[in-house]
Amino acid sequence: MKTGLVTSDTFQNHNTGPGHPEQIARVSVINENFKKLNNPNILWKKPSIISDEIIRNTHDAKYVDLVKKSFPSKGFSYLDGDTIISPGSKEATFDAAGSIIAAIDGVQNKEFKNAFASVRPPGHHCNQNKAAGFCILNNIAIGAKYLLNKYKYKKIAIIDFDVHHGNGTQDIFYENESVLFISTHQYPYYPGSGSEQEKGKFNNIYNIPLPAGTNSEEYFNAFERALKRLREFKPEFVLISAGFDAHKNDPLAQIKLETEDFYNITKRILETSKKYCNGKVVSILEGGYDLQALKDSTKRHVDALIEFV
Repeated sequence: MKTGLVTSDTFQNHNTGPGHPEQIARVSVINENFKKLNNPNILWKKPSIISDEIIRNTHDAKYVDLVKKSFPSKGFSYLDGDTIISPGSKEATFDAAGSIIAAIDGVQNKEFKNAFASVRPPGHHCNQNKAAGFCILNNIAIGAKYLLNKYKYKKIAIIDFDVHHGNGTQDIFYENESVLFISTHQYPYYPGSGSEQEKGKFNNIYNIPLPAGTNSEEYFNAFERALKRLREFKPEFVLISAGFDAHKNDPLAQIKLETEDFYNITKRILETSKKYCNGKVVSILEGGYDLQALKDSTKRHVDALIEFV
């Protein structure tokens, strides 16, 4: 079976203004690279149209209404100090959330074996009722709630290897025993959360904070703990918040991973979870702000998804 690549052209309409790191080119370089490679093992897929009901299973209704009213008719508006929106941001935002729905349905319906959603804006800093850190809706959390509600899964694992802690995702699932949230991230660093003491009501939050300068060997020594926790949990479905800003060339952080490390991270997640979830894995783009590193690292991430049988 093929690997799904879920994306939409509407990401280009989300204009964050000159000099903003979360720029249109982030997804352009990824998608253009995959089109050029023309790998027959990739099945391209458009996002689903996402209903308010699905979004409101994750986000407060008042917040959803606020977001819908916030998109300006021209120019720019701010949802928080870092999160800039423009008139075209609305389509991009709801297509990003709809992408994880299309990816999950595609895996469930055996349209493809696993999937990567190449989207922006990212999602993991957004909680139930607040935009933050470039994130407007929490795409990965919407996907997890969808798996619990629509497909009646009991054990969902979210693995977040973005260099910044996924504080929004942690907030949303802090008291949900059906969801295990695992995060590796630079610490202390933005957004300031993600200590080992933050464990969740049901010991379902597992943070692995890493100091600035952490190299590949040190990262994988720590990552073994994440895989051990994943085995203990026995997930029925795995979601990945795939940020590529732990790359050594990324301008926004100081973790020193190589491009090839993202292949190995992905491969180890797949191998570790295989016997529990039969390879049901959906990944969605979060951070990554060096364009060359992002292009190369997403290719290796998807290579691991394609190769997995």
